[in-house]
Amino acid sequence: MDAVNPWTMPPKMRRCSFNRMATLALVYGLRMLPSDDLESFESAKVILKNGHTAAVTMHLIEGSSETEIRKQLLASLDAFFEFYPEL
Repeated sequence: MDAVNPWTMPPKMRRCSFNRMATLALVYGLRMLPSDDLESFESAKVILKNGHTAAVTMHLIEGSSETEIRKQLLASLDAFFEFYPEL
């Protein structure tokens, strides 16, 4: 029997294959600031129980209104769930 390539499956089917194996945790943080006040930002660090660390990539979304920012944020979240790696 040939191995199934999970990346050729629809995203919802990919997730079903490992949801039975582990409970997942989505780490995130949000902060709304005036764009002109922002100098820089860095990746956040997550410390795992096994002592390893993982980086959380920070993203910047700018817009002229809350509605515009919300629309971009939702599109970014949709893209994340389409492409996150299978565990």
